[in-house]
Amino acid sequence: MPALEFTFPGPDGPTINRMGFGAMRVCGPNVWGMPEDPESARPLLRRVVELGVDFIDTADAYGPGTSEQLLAEALHPYPKGLIIATKGGLLRPPDKSWQRDARPEYLQAACEASLERLKVECIDLYQLHAPDESVRFEDSVKALARLREQGKVRMVGLSNVSVAQLEVASEIVPIVSVQNRFNLGDQKHADVLAACHRQGIAFLPWYPLGSGELTKSGAAAAAVAGELGVTPGQVALAWLLHLSPVVVPIPGTSKIAHLEQNLAAAQIQLSDAQMTRLGGVQLG
Repeated sequence: MPALEFTFPGPDGPTINRMGFGAMRVCGPNVWGMPEDPESARPLLRRVVELGVDFIDTADAYGPGTSEQLLAEALHPYPKGLIIATKGGLLRPPDKSWQRDARPEYLQAACEASLERLKVECIDLYQLHAPDESVRFEDSVKALARLREQGKVRMVGLSNVSVAQLEVASEIVPIVSVQNRFNLGDQKHADVLAACHRQGIAFLPWYPLGSGELTKSGAAAAAVAGELGVTPGQVALAWLLHLSPVVVPIPGTSKIAHLEQNLAAAQIQLSDAQMTRLGGVQLG
């Protein structure tokens, strides 16, 4: 059984359970506005914590602002030890598209707005949601470093970055996490995972169940699931946990039953032979 806790790097890095929760799905359709049944979202978030999850990932772009608002409504004052990570650097205009804005002045304003919505004085983990080609990457990271110096951010992370960008950012401010798309059927960021593995940095795979990607590579997952009496989705999550002790999956859902099913994947033991059949990156 893989270790089920991760400690963020740094002298005072917190320790979390390795199965987190992604709070994007608590919003309405297309990650826009309130869910159709807001009264069901708050019990879901409270159930997340009841089940032992102590790492929740969100972003100001989810809603926009809705996910952060619901988290505060459901959980504030937050239980001791709960780490809430949020992100800045994406805009959601009225057409519901996703547009990058990583200008330093925008990141400063976005962080302050997230502080207000989350009802905290310091954000546990603040992540650059995505590099912005119209802005020097170094300038965006320096903005996060300033937020840390101001005491508005405890730890700094990145999302949707390359290994080269991780190296550049690490020269400016300690980076404790990287959040890139990664799952059983989509491993194009395996080099970023490998870099995080070497450096002891948390790797937060978004879209960890993969949906369509899992279907494409689902024969092996389905076979292993049948052997273990679990679902292919649970196998996909267990596979992530077995890859490296730095991987912290953050599956999201709007249903309590699905939440409980996802979290149960942490108890699945995969053999070396099963991991080989499932395939994927080899980290040593």
